[in-house]
Amino acid sequence: MTITLRSDVSATLDADNTAGSDAKICQAARVSTLGSAAAESGEASGLINYLMRHRHGSPFEHGQLSFLVEAPIFVAREFMRHRIGWSYNETSGRYKELEPTFYTPDRWRPLVQEGKPGEYQFTQGTNEQHDVARWSHAGAYRWSWGAYQEMLDAGIAREVARNVLPVGTYTSFYATANPRALMHFLSLRTQSDEATFRSFPQQEIEAVAVDMEVAFAATFPLTYEAFVKNGRVAP
Repeated sequence: MTITLRSDVSATLDADNTAGSDAKICQAARVSTLGSAAAESGEASGLINYLMRHRHGSPFEHGQLSFLVEAPIFVAREFMRHRIGWSYNETSGRYKELEPTFYTPDRWRPLVQEGKPGEYQFTQGTNEQHDVARWSHAGAYRWSWGAYQEMLDAGIAREVARNVLPVGTYTSFYATANPRALMHFLSLRTQSDEATFRSFPQQEIEAVAVDMEVAFAATFPLTYEAFVKNGRVAP
């Protein structure tokens, strides 16, 4: 049987479902003092930096970035922990026969965990360990895909047959967030020396977060600049 092994993950900005701007954030902040006249005002880096520095967060909710994410199920489940300010719709194994596409760690992916939780580090691992990881993933995937197909061929419902598929199975989902929620996500799912509070995310979700951060910086440049300048702390 043929299965596809991948190690890439991605988040692609859906431009048609992305809205807002730095100017809109400023207008939302100014409406408290200018009323409807705020709609005629423009963007101001000083105002955005002030809002970020003093953690006046609600103006940063006036915008939207939507992404199509392709990643294994275990990455999708980490996303679902981010609930406030996020919306999700995912491929359903109840309604669609899933594809035989599975995640396996590439050679760049450190394999060995050292230290205790909260303080551990990863080291690269030996060539033999990488070989074992790849063979073990591939073997488990072939068995589970065979069992899945056997049940489907026997007329068993997709929602039951999917139970044997592992969390390394690739899925696709839309993830939509406002800038405030996205900044909170980035503060937790990326590592940065510029961060006031260091985070140590799993590498696969960090790779998705990096794609999102690039899109965020391009869509809301003044907000992104203030986010980085103020220690990558979401307001």
